[in-house]
Amino acid sequence: EALAQLIAEKDNPKTDVWFGGTGDPHLQAAELGLTAEYKSPSLADLHPWAQQQARQSGYKTVGIYSGPLGFGYNTELLAKRKLAVPKTWADLLKPEYKGEIQVANPSSSGTAYTMIATLVQLMGEDKAFEYLKGLHRNVGQYARSGTGPIKAVARGESAVSISFIHDAPGEKLNGFPVETVTPSEGTGAEIGSMSLIKGARNTAAAKKFYEWALTPAAQEMAAATKQFQLPSNKHAKIDPRIPDFKTIKFIDYDYAKYGTSAERRRLIARWEKEVNTLPR
Repeated sequence: EALAQLIAEKDNPKTDVWFGGTGDPHLQAAELGLTAEYKSPSLADLHPWAQQQARQSGYKTVGIYSGPLGFGYNTELLAKRKLAVPKTWADLLKPEYKGEIQVANPSSSGTAYTMIATLVQLMGEDKAFEYLKGLHRNVGQYARSGTGPIKAVARGESAVSISFIHDAPGEKLNGFPVETVTPSEGTGAEIGSMSLIKGARNTAAAKKFYEWALTPAAQEMAAATKQFQLPSNKHAKIDPRIPDFKTIKFIDYDYAKYGTSAERRRLIARWEKEVNTLPR
């Protein structure tokens, strides 16, 4: 949605900084010439994955946090319905999960697009789409936003979500019975990004915000607002509720390839044609 707004306003931008959200649309905005090149003097203080995001975009975006893709689940609902905790991608195809899974719609959500790209890289494209067809039978609802499914799980509207698992601790802090797991076969991760808008009205102020947002002090504020992604600044203190990346099996996610607008359009179009049209 943010990318669509930037495209619509490209001749008269109404924003100065695009802050946060999955990195794929930030890379697409860079490719489309919607964002401005800016090489921050703070780059050396960032983790390699954040620096790589900057390099791959021609320094038109930068990584500000990362978060792994996984499953959220409502412990009370699973117990009530006598469902096991899903631990693998394959588990989500089991018939007992029919109608119990919620995921976002990839046409409007970077989270869901990350899921498709992850599965394609993990399984190969044709097998991934066969998997998505099987998953479709068990999906009760496709939410508009990436955070929608974990919120639905927290409130007992669905038993399981496919989400970035850093969204769960905030729900847990609000008193909801939510836990998370990452699939044992391997998973992807988002690189939440930040970009300066090309042709923005307040460039000097935007750069000041940009530099501040890359500091440890700024990134450590995220936990106070119940945001538990891994900060991109190597010197930022890590809140204990942030997922431990060392315990998660990650795929070698190709952010450059799957961040292009052509690849995103192609995969989403295939999902719309082959998966979203199927009955559930």
